[in-house]
Amino acid sequence: MASRVLFNSAALQSVKRAGVRFSSTASAAEQEAIRAHAAKSADTWKKISIFVCIPALAAAGFNAYNLYEKHHEHMLHHPHVFVNYEYMNWRAKQEFFWGPESLFFNPKVN
Repeated sequence: MASRVLFNSAALQSVKRAGVRFSSTASAAEQEAIRAHAAKSADTWKKISIFVCIPALAAAGFNAYNLYEKHHEHMLHHPHVFVNYEYMNWRAKQEFFWGPESLFFNPKVN
């Protein structure tokens, strides 16, 4: 008796007659329009990447290389001169047990 009341109700009968359509033609057309728009947008960004970004990166790399070469040539003509001022490397503490140099002392640079 309870099953007859639950499963033969008027609301359930109307659903059985009309049928439930989860994928209607309207939503299928909408999904197809979204796919077409996405394909067009993806193609646009692919062209932008190939024809704008890659040449821009190449031009930026070429510019950076030229600036590096100019800087390197300038440094060959005007080498850096280290000036050993009396206040540099001055320590009031005791020397380290390995000598007067600090832990990160580099004789080629300091």
